[in-house]
Amino acid sequence: METEKWLLLRRDQVEEILEKYLPAEEGDAATLLSAMNYSVRAGGKRLRPILLLELCRLYGGSEEVASPFAAALECIHSYSLVHDDLPAMDDDMLRRGKPTTHAVYGEAMGILAGDGLLNYAFEIIAGALSDMDPSVLPGGIRAFSILSRAAGAFGMIGGQCVDIEAEGKEEISDGLIDSIYHNKTGALIASAMSMGTALAMAHAEDIDRAAECGYALGRAFQIRDDILDVTGSEEVLGKPIGSDERNLKPTYVAMHGIEKAQEEVRFQTEYAKSLVDKMPGDTEQLRALMDYLTGREM
Repeated sequence: METEKWLLLRRDQVEEILEKYLPAEEGDAATLLSAMNYSVRAGGKRLRPILLLELCRLYGGSEEVASPFAAALECIHSYSLVHDDLPAMDDDMLRRGKPTTHAVYGEAMGILAGDGLLNYAFEIIAGALSDMDPSVLPGGIRAFSILSRAAGAFGMIGGQCVDIEAEGKEEISDGLIDSIYHNKTGALIASAMSMGTALAMAHAEDIDRAAECGYALGRAFQIRDDILDVTGSEEVLGKPIGSDERNLKPTYVAMHGIEKAQEEVRFQTEYAKSLVDKMPGDTEQLRALMDYLTGREM
C-alpha cells in the first residue's frame, strides 16, 4: 500500500481511539477540558501512537490492549506542544495552521491545559491497567514505566531544560546537541516503539532494540524538522519558520549546515531501518514510514 495512504488510514484509526478517551466538556472546569480537547484535536501526523500500535502488531500483541496507551502517549505529546508554544518558551501563535492553545484560551489556560493533559494521560493508563488481563499485565506495567521516564526529567522535560539553557550560548558542543535531540524528541518516539513491543509481551532485548530504533528515528526526525525551519514555508508547515534562529536555539543545522544535516538524516534513517530488519513480521510499511517521515516537506 502507498505510504501516504497507509499513514492516513492509521491516523484515522488513532483519531477514533482518541475520541473514545477525550473527556466530556462539562462541569466547573469545562473551559479547561475544552482547551485540553482543542489541543489534542489540533491534528498532526499522530506518529507516536501509530508507531506504538505498529510495533505491538509486529510482535503479535493486541491492538485493544495497546489503544489506551496510544491515547495516553498522544495526550502527553500534545501537552508538550501546548507548553512549547507558550510565551515563556517559543512564543508561537500558530501550530498546524491553527491558533495555538494559549492564543485561543489565554496563557494561564494554556498552562493548565498542558498540565491537565499530562495528568489525564496517566489517568487513562491507570484505568487500563486496572482492567488488564493478568496474562499481559506485566507488559502494561513495563509500558507504563517506559512512558513515565520518557516524559519526565530523564527524558522529554529534561531535554527541554537543556534546550532552554543552551539558547544564546556562543559555544555549543555536538554532545549537547545530541543530548537535546536524544531526550527532547527521541525519548517519546523511542517510548512509542518500546511500549508497543512491551505490550506485546516481547523479550527484553526486543524492547531495547525498539527503543534504540526509536532514538535513531527521533534524531533523524528532529534534524529534518530543523532543516524545514530554514528551508520550509509557513503555508506548507502550518507554523512560523525561522523560530530556531529567532530564539537563538542550538541546532544541528546551525552548527553544521544544511548539507551535512541532510547526510545525518539519511544515516540515522538507514540505521533505524537496519534495526527494523531484525524485527518479526511484515516490516515493509514501517520502513517506508521512516523514509517518508525523514524526507517530508511538512
